[in-house]
Amino acid sequence: MERAYEEVIDFIAAGTSPEEVTRFAASETAQRRAQALVQKEKEETLSDAEAAELDHYMQLEHLMRLAKARARQHLPAGPSQEA
Repeated sequence: MERAYEEVIDFIAAGTSPEEVTRFAASETAQRRAQALVQKEKEETLSDAEAAELDHYMQLEHLMRLAKARARQHLPAGPSQEA
Protein backbone atom coordinates (compact mmCIF):
# COMPACT_ATOMS: atom_id res chain seq x y z
CA MET A 1 0.00 0.00 0.00
CA GLU A 2 2.81 2.37 0.82
CA ARG A 3 4.03 2.00 -2.77
CA ALA A 4 0.71 3.24 -4.15
CA TYR A 5 0.87 6.34 -1.96
CA GLU A 6 4.46 6.93 -3.04
CA GLU A 7 3.42 6.76 -6.71
CA VAL A 8 0.81 9.49 -6.22
CA ILE A 9 3.11 11.62 -4.06
CA ASP A 10 5.97 11.34 -6.59
CA PHE A 11 3.59 12.22 -9.41
CA ILE A 12 2.38 15.34 -7.61
CA ALA A 13 5.84 16.35 -6.38
CA ALA A 14 7.31 16.18 -9.89
CA GLY A 15 4.91 18.88 -11.03
CA THR A 16 2.16 18.12 -13.45
CA SER A 17 0.05 19.62 -16.16
CA PRO A 18 -3.67 19.00 -16.61
CA GLU A 19 -2.81 16.65 -19.50
CA GLU A 20 -0.48 14.61 -17.30
CA VAL A 21 -3.12 14.36 -14.57
CA THR A 22 -5.69 12.99 -17.02
CA ARG A 23 -3.18 10.37 -18.21
CA PHE A 24 -2.03 9.22 -14.75
CA ALA A 25 -2.39 5.51 -14.06
CA ALA A 26 -1.24 3.47 -11.10
CA SER A 27 1.56 0.99 -11.66
CA GLU A 28 0.73 -2.54 -12.78
CA THR A 29 1.82 -3.77 -9.35
CA ALA A 30 -0.60 -1.46 -7.52
CA GLN A 31 -3.42 -2.29 -9.95
CA ARG A 32 -2.88 -6.04 -9.54
CA ARG A 33 -2.82 -5.76 -5.74
CA ALA A 34 -6.04 -3.75 -5.64
CA GLN A 35 -7.72 -6.20 -8.03
CA ALA A 36 -6.56 -9.14 -5.93
CA LEU A 37 -8.04 -7.57 -2.80
CA VAL A 38 -11.36 -6.87 -4.55
CA GLN A 39 -11.48 -10.46 -5.81
CA LYS A 40 -10.63 -11.85 -2.39
CA GLU A 41 -13.32 -9.67 -0.82
CA LYS A 42 -15.88 -11.23 -3.19
CA GLU A 43 -14.79 -14.77 -2.39
CA GLU A 44 -13.99 -14.62 1.32
CA THR A 45 -13.53 -12.31 4.25
CA LEU A 46 -10.58 -9.93 4.22
CA SER A 47 -8.41 -9.58 7.29
CA ASP A 48 -8.58 -6.23 9.04
CA ALA A 49 -5.25 -5.25 7.49
CA GLU A 50 -6.42 -6.24 4.00
CA ALA A 51 -9.70 -4.38 4.42
CA ALA A 52 -7.80 -1.25 5.50
CA GLU A 53 -5.43 -1.63 2.54
CA LEU A 54 -8.35 -1.94 0.12
CA ASP A 55 -9.96 1.11 1.68
CA HIS A 56 -6.76 3.08 1.07
CA TYR A 57 -6.67 1.97 -2.57
CA MET A 58 -10.29 3.07 -2.96
CA GLN A 59 -9.54 6.46 -1.39
CA LEU A 60 -6.60 6.99 -3.74
CA GLU A 61 -8.74 5.98 -6.71
CA HIS A 62 -11.43 8.45 -5.68
CA LEU A 63 -8.85 11.21 -5.21
CA MET A 64 -7.40 10.64 -8.66
CA ARG A 65 -10.85 10.55 -10.30
CA LEU A 66 -11.62 13.92 -8.74
CA ALA A 67 -8.24 15.30 -9.81
CA LYS A 68 -8.76 14.06 -13.38
CA ALA A 69 -12.22 15.62 -13.54
CA ARG A 70 -10.83 18.93 -12.31
CA ALA A 71 -7.87 18.73 -14.71
CA ARG A 72 -10.24 18.24 -17.65
CA GLN A 73 -11.80 21.61 -16.80
CA HIS A 74 -8.41 23.21 -17.45
CA LEU A 75 -7.90 21.60 -20.86
CA PRO A 76 -8.79 23.54 -23.99
CA ALA A 77 -12.18 22.57 -25.38
CA GLY A 78 -11.88 20.26 -28.37
CA PRO A 79 -14.31 20.07 -31.31
CA SER A 80 -16.40 17.42 -29.55
CA GLN A 81 -16.68 19.57 -26.43
CA GLU A 82 -17.90 22.71 -28.17
CA ALA A 83 -21.62 23.31 -28.04
